[in-house]
Amino acid sequence: MAKVTVTLDADLAIEVMLLSGAGNPQDAVEVVVRDYLARGRRTEARTGEAADAQRTQPPRRVAEDG
Repeated sequence: MAKVTVTLDADLAIEVMLLSGAGNPQDAVEVVVRDYLARGRRTEARTGEAADAQRTQPPRRVAEDG
């Protein structure tokens, strides 16, 4: 897998390390990014896509003028 180098402010890196419990900044950022991606996939699985809403709702009836 390809590696990417990211430059972060030291205060941000320290906060991420403290919140994630990781021993070094690289591991801490990796944990946060992996959690963010997993959370996004869980949300998509629960809510579905915008097109799914139209599929599950019955069509609305339009009142006829006349």
